[in-house]
Formats: sequence, structure tokens, C-alpha cells
Amino acid sequence: MLRNIKISLWIVLVGLTSLWVFANIPFLDTMSGKTIRGLFIQYSGVIGIGVMSIAMLLALRPVWLEPILGGLDKSYRLHKWLGIIGFGATIFHWVATKAPHWLSSLGLIEGSHGRGGAGSHLKSNSLNQVQAFFDSLHGPSKIIGEWAFYGLVLLIILALIKRFPYRLFAKTHTVIALVYLALVFHTVVLFNFTSWTEPLGIVMGFLLIVGVVSAILVLTQQVGKRRKVEGTIESQHYFSKMKVLETLILLKDGWKGHKSGQFAFVSFDKKEGQHPYTIASDWDANNPRIMFITKALGDYTNHLPEKLKVGDKAIVEGPYGCFTFTDDAKRQIWIGGGIGITPFISRMKYLFHNPKAQPIDLFHCTSEIEPDALNKLTTDATAANVNLHVIIDSRDGQLNGEKIRKLVPDWKSASVWFCGPIGFGKALHKDLLKNGLSPKSFHQELFSMR
Repeated sequence: MLRNIKISLWIVLVGLTSLWVFANIPFLDTMSGKTIRGLFIQYSGVIGIGVMSIAMLLALRPVWLEPILGGLDKSYRLHKWLGIIGFGATIFHWVATKAPHWLSSLGLIEGSHGRGGAGSHLKSNSLNQVQAFFDSLHGPSKIIGEWAFYGLVLLIILALIKRFPYRLFAKTHTVIALVYLALVFHTVVLFNFTSWTEPLGIVMGFLLIVGVVSAILVLTQQVGKRRKVEGTIESQHYFSKMKVLETLILLKDGWKGHKSGQFAFVSFDKKEGQHPYTIASDWDANNPRIMFITKALGDYTNHLPEKLKVGDKAIVEGPYGCFTFTDDAKRQIWIGGGIGITPFISRMKYLFHNPKAQPIDLFHCTSEIEPDALNKLTTDATAANVNLHVIIDSRDGQLNGEKIRKLVPDWKSASVWFCGPIGFGKALHKDLLKNGLSPKSFHQELFSMR
């Protein structure tokens, strides 16, 4: 499930580390405290700005990377990990830079006035006009870098607080692009001038260019612009006991179609901004309508039934994701936890028009289901020739690997497609793999955009 993004993460970290080591070979025979500190400052700077540059690229939602990483949900998970690593490296960089001042103020060491920063120990003796210009900016770049660091700390902490409203998270997270540009200035000025022609400098230069372009596109609101289509809410149906809302949108020209299991970013209110929702309908170009099913899980979704009305405008951006049921397994097992049933509804509607011989078992796990909703789900399953198992927690207990193996005897020949709570998915993944399921056969949508 996470194999591709783990591999990608290690490639980035090992690659940048190898380039840094190569740039510093041979290391000095006698390593003083000042020299070691300089190496720490340089290495943390390279890792910090390097991973943040890649994270900025991923913020553009590049569709061309989805097949490699396994979908935009996996891309966003890699984006988050890179952000956390960059945050940690930046803290280390700041501490290493400030340590002599702190120790000096405590009287533990004599005052130091040496230059700190990425590449300071590699400073060339031959100055030209360009290098002299960069050297003249050392002071401002250190001040800008320090304040950018403080801004980054605040913004990353806000991003990691789950209770921080999504609309505010999305807006404040965009500001990170400005902070990143400030850190690029800090890096370019303090990076050793002669190192730009070496492998490390060439790669860093490329990453910085990619990151700067990405940051500018983010700040000018160009992300996903070509994939946005206007629409109008045509109908709604609210399941009050389940707190679930069905919204059908009539789209204008421009939607290029979608596959079952994909999702889109939808905006009903400019002030609120975009929210990601899985698409719950099949696509027919002759009937350009798209359905979303949302559940009250937070401040915004709690009030959607009251806010949205037939005739309201909507902006739909997408589609995204690779949770598209594509494989050559002899059979499939679908598991939808709560609102995680949505991609399977879309797939069943597709199978009604495009039958497959592949046997399918669908497990819908829920705390409660209204008769009308159950009737719709049963009708879709029957039409798509899908074997439906409705698991109600209070009646049947929680679904686990043992129950799946009992109800689907040849489960080892199946691929498993899971969409639902992350903890529930992890438990099933661990259980099924422990009992013989191939790791490649378990597919999970990581539907978390922060």
C-alpha cells in the first residue's frame, strides 16, 4: 500500500545524502567542533531545502506522478512526510546555527564570530563580482532565513493539528509557499558559490528551480486550474439518521470523464474553498452529471444539508486517484467502512453498464443504515452482480479477517480493495497479510488530505 512512497522517500534522502558526502570528500583528518558544526549546518540545510522543494512540486497535484506513487492520496502522504522531515531538518539547522551564541551567552565557550550556514566551510578564496555580490547579502539572508524558520514552525504546527478547521488549514498552508521562497533566498546566498558547478550544486539548483516555479503557481492559484469545471446542483437527498447527503451536480462542458473510485475537489463556497470528495457515480458524456455522497464529520460537512440548495453553483476539480479496481485477480473483495462505501457505489454503477465475469464480494460496515439507503445499495449490487454483505456493528460485531475468510473461502485468490477509517484498514491489512494474502493484493485509499 505504502511501498511506492516509502521507496520514493528513501531515494530522495539517500540521493541527497550521497551527493552531500561526495561533495565533502575527503573529510579533514582532524575534525574540530567548529568543523563538525559546519558539516551539520550544511547537511541539514541540503536535506531541509531539498525535501521541501519536492514537497512544493507535489503541492501542484501532478497527475503524471499518480501511476508512480499510486494516486494523489499517496502523493499527499509523501508530501506530508517530506514536510515533516524538512521541518525536522530545519529545526536541526537552526539549533546548530544558534548553539555557539547560546553557549557563549552562558559563558561555556568564548564568543564566536565565524560565518554559519550551508557550505560555509567550503568558501573559495577567489572572489569575483557575482560571488562578492552574494557575500554582501549574507547578513540579510540570515535574518530572512531565521524569520522564515519561525513562520515555518507556526504553519507546520497548524497543519498537524487535526482540529484546526480544514478551510483555514488550506489557506495558511498556502503561505508556506512564501516561506519556502524566503528559504530559497537564504540557501542561494549562503550556499558555497563554487559548489554550484559540482553534482550537489547542480541537483540543488534543479530542485530549487522546480520548487520556486511550483511555489509561484501555488501563490497565483494555478493549481488544478485546467481541471476545473463549473456545475449546478440539480438534486439532493438527505439521510437524516445516517447524516449522509447525496448531491447530484450537472456539469458544464470540460469534464474529461472519470473512473470508478476516483475523487475530486469540490467548492460550493469561495470563502470555504475546496474539499475532497469521492465520486459516487459512473460517467456518461451524454448525461454529464456527477454525484457526491458526504457525511457529517466536521464543522463544514455538518452544515452542508442546510447550506446547499438546488440551483447553487459548484466548481469541480479533477478527477484524481488510482483506486480504480484495475487488476487481473480471479476475484475481488471490497470493504467500505461507513462513508468509505462511496467508491464502490460508483464501481457498481459502472459494472451495470460494463459487466465483468470477475466474482466480487462487497462488505459494507456501518453503525446504522436507513431502509432507503439499504434498498439503493442492494439494488446497485444486484444490478452489478455483486455479492453484498452488510455488517452492522451493533448486530454483527466489527468485521475482521476471520469473518472475511469464512464468508469468502477462496479469499487468497482475490484482491482486496479497502476504503474507510485508517485504523480499521491497518488492522485488516495486518491480519490478511499474516494469513497469506500477497501485499500487492491489498489496496487502500488514504483519503486524508492533511
